[in-house]
Amino acid sequence: MMPKLELLTEEEIAFLQSGDARRFAGNLEKTVEELEKRSPENIQAWVQAMIHVVEGSRYKEGRDLPNIPLNTDSPEFNAWRMVRPRSMDPEREAGPIGLGRYDGRGGPPTFGGFPLALTPEDLIAGEVEAVIVGAPLNMGSAWRDSGSQSTTEMRVLGGTMGSADQYVQVDASKVLNIVDYGDIAIDNDSTERSMQEVRRVVREIAETGAVPLIIGGDHSLSYPNIAGLADVYGKERLSVIHFDAHYDAWWGSPHLISHGAPVYRLLNEGHVRISDYIQMGLRSSGPDRAAFEWMRENGMRYHTMAEIERRGWEAVLDRVVAEASEDGRKLFISFDIDVVDPAYMRATGTPVSGGMTMRESITIIRRLCAESNVIGFDLIELHPALDPTYMTVLNSAHIVKACLTGLAMRKEGLTDRHYLSPVSSEHALDNYYGDQQFYLDATAAENAKREAEKAPEQELEEFADPDEAIQE
Repeated sequence: MMPKLELLTEEEIAFLQSGDARRFAGNLEKTVEELEKRSPENIQAWVQAMIHVVEGSRYKEGRDLPNIPLNTDSPEFNAWRMVRPRSMDPEREAGPIGLGRYDGRGGPPTFGGFPLALTPEDLIAGEVEAVIVGAPLNMGSAWRDSGSQSTTEMRVLGGTMGSADQYVQVDASKVLNIVDYGDIAIDNDSTERSMQEVRRVVREIAETGAVPLIIGGDHSLSYPNIAGLADVYGKERLSVIHFDAHYDAWWGSPHLISHGAPVYRLLNEGHVRISDYIQMGLRSSGPDRAAFEWMRENGMRYHTMAEIERRGWEAVLDRVVAEASEDGRKLFISFDIDVVDPAYMRATGTPVSGGMTMRESITIIRRLCAESNVIGFDLIELHPALDPTYMTVLNSAHIVKACLTGLAMRKEGLTDRHYLSPVSSEHALDNYYGDQQFYLDATAAENAKREAEKAPEQELEEFADPDEAIQE
């Protein structure tokens, strides 16, 4: 033992050798340097001060509240999430409700201008395939917040999510039955209580067979979103690809849920197997080396911006799509907009430079939703008030549009690797690239397929035409 440590007890020496002491000095080498600079009395005071801070930071029974008490006598305890009985409303036939005076326009704004649905019966009657629902939670993040405005702004400014995609010549609004399912009730004083209601509504949507697309709100939402889908599809049948600048698996917080901890809680509770969780776009100051090693040891796949820099975007993109499509797995996509560079997405709580571009983001989401079995999607960490230009909201709408387009492509059978329309990706007026005939043939084949699909519809129209019947 160093002579300078002669005043320390065995417990104090054990602390000095522990990882807790490294929090203060940084590493073992720096700890030794600190000891060499101090007198025995000063060392004793320093070690005791560190122990005081460490022990005082931990939970102590009898001193600290293990749970946050609620007023269970309140007559309004569940009023915030009480679903109004439909018997209180005028009778109507179940199904989506169009709110536009002019073919989707001129009425209250909805996501993409799509019809509104309020109940599972509406979804079933309308044979709805994609459900966009808002979750304006603004409690799990503690910095640069305005997430409670996200769903409002996306409805007002996000009309592009319901438009055609030029790259693939698919209009999701004409292929899929899509609705706005309103906003999920949020208890603005409790993230934990809000988790319950979000999970219930996501489960409610999934039980009808529709794909929920949740607009948030901070990233704590991914916990109830994914847990709700696991309730329906099974915990061992669900995989997740998580787009984020941060890995959101922090386990040191006193709160079991926050925007930095949904991944750890999901894995810890077993809603998703760690081997079925894929991270994409990491580039913040964390995870550190120990966290990366933890992910490796436990089988979590991750793709950092450093990998993209080393391997190239196309190579990483193909790798991610292949991983997401393994074994026909059911896939949930969680898209934290801070995965995109703040040049495109400035209105987010924790922006990090050096991220994905919008072109890269749209491409990978469209491909994943077309080439994989996607059963859910969320777009989160949108804080509109931080961007007076509205560019973040507009770009977020394009990400949602990419997902809807991919889902529509999958329904149409356009699932080839990185499919692009032969008419939008090449004018085919010359043989500059040496593949003119390929594009001409592909265009002809698609035209023939469209004509074949139209034939039964034309026959039905002719059969139902009263003038045609009279002439006969």
